[in-house]
Amino acid sequence: ILINMYWKDEGYLLSKNNFGENSIIMETFTLDHGKCSGIVYGGSSRENKKIFQIGNKILINYKSKNENKIGYFTIELIKPISPMFFDDKKRSICILAASSILKVLLPEHQINKKIYNSFENLLNKLSSNNWIRLYILWELSLVKELGFEINLPDIKNSSNFPNYTFSINNSTYKIPKLLFEHSYENATKAEIIEALAFNKNLLLENFIFPNKIRFPSSRNILEKYFN
Repeated sequence: ILINMYWKDEGYLLSKNNFGENSIIMETFTLDHGKCSGIVYGGSSRENKKIFQIGNKILINYKSKNENKIGYFTIELIKPISPMFFDDKKRSICILAASSILKVLLPEHQINKKIYNSFENLLNKLSSNNWIRLYILWELSLVKELGFEINLPDIKNSSNFPNYTFSINNSTYKIPKLLFEHSYENATKAEIIEALAFNKNLLLENFIFPNKIRFPSSRNILEKYFN
């Protein structure tokens, strides 16, 4: 892939790691350049800490001297997402889980505006009461966009909910009731756990196990919060 040596784009911070004395290496998911990494000088300084929170929307200026080496970012904050939920452990771990899943599953420098827009929509609606169902449906849409389609039966009357199952790699899973309800704001913890476990199996069987990727710990923590 030929990478432009200079570009400017909007995106979301997926991960960050310390690099050297006061710099960081960060991964972002951008609208027009896909997932990409870069070094930010001074990124670990105290005054920049509020900018570099996972899930924040940022404006990225990228430059690179050599397309075969990691480039450099200068960053401006567009919208602080994570700080809105610092006192809400479930929503905070939800942001980390979604960001970590994108980090491990998205290929480098591959544009996918559908996934970008669905991630942005999830973050923008995270303050709603129905946020966990939105997250569960977001995971399903991601699985679909990455190439694995699951066709859910159209169920009009949830009181007559049948025992629908779905088979993958010689294993059979019950399709959770939560996935069929279109205005489902009062899901029980058991129903949420069932749906999260169903999605986890889809991610493990289709992407994590075949590619020998480590499943994000933040996603496991999210599930445990509903136990």
